[in-house]
Amino acid sequence: MVRALLAAAMSVAALVPAHAQNRKKLLAIGQIRGFDHDATSHGLATIWKIGQESGEWDTWIRTDTSLVTKKKQTANAKNLDFFDAVLFYTTGELDLDDSQKADLLRFVREDGKGFIGVHSAIDTFYKWPEYGEMTGGYFDLHPWNQFQAPVVVEDPSNPIVKHFPKEFSIMDEIYQVKDFSRDRVRVLMSLDASRIDLANKNVKRTDKDFAVAWIRDYGKGRVFYSTFGHREDSWNRPDVQKMWLEAVKYAMGMTKADATPRPRPAK
Repeated sequence: MVRALLAAAMSVAALVPAHAQNRKKLLAIGQIRGFDHDATSHGLATIWKIGQESGEWDTWIRTDTSLVTKKKQTANAKNLDFFDAVLFYTTGELDLDDSQKADLLRFVREDGKGFIGVHSAIDTFYKWPEYGEMTGGYFDLHPWNQFQAPVVVEDPSNPIVKHFPKEFSIMDEIYQVKDFSRDRVRVLMSLDASRIDLANKNVKRTDKDFAVAWIRDYGKGRVFYSTFGHREDSWNRPDVQKMWLEAVKYAMGMTKADATPRPRPAK
């Protein structure tokens, strides 16, 4: 009986391509403790689909945070040591205790793993300053709500955004970011400030600097964030899906990119 079971298991393993057996592993968290985005399910499902179709990674989608820990789990549950990157499409003060918070930072900073922040990931953990330090900033309103956002690609050689034209527009909700500095992140895309309403009463950045996507080194690990993702049709765009594909690959260390911070380029 044992030999038969082993033979069956080996037969099943033989049917799985070697590439699939070696896929990276992504933990995608969609816990909501604030504004509930209608696109959260669609966005996380899209991330799962991109991983499956590309063959690059498998995705574990959770609406709780129990796997965000390095503690040994029971009942076949995973922990952070199982994953190569964590993705947040979240809001508010999530259900992480101090031990879990320390484990998440260590996962990226010391283990050299990845963190991907989607849209409202920076509308999360305002009471945990180290989180804002890792992600690169916090949500500070969206002055124009959903609009045709004029985007400029600042780093056209970066593998995450090099497929975009130098300038393009996208219907989405673009966040204004506080506690943000180009001294600690490398901005990949930003709004064209000459084509937006700066007289809007909710505009707070006097420097007219509205970053749309960036990367950063965080200790030994890698962080990517983009404000895209409020709308389902944003997720459906092939160019945006390509961005998420390359962003996850970057965060997982599958591709290299220069994350050296640099000043805002001259107009």
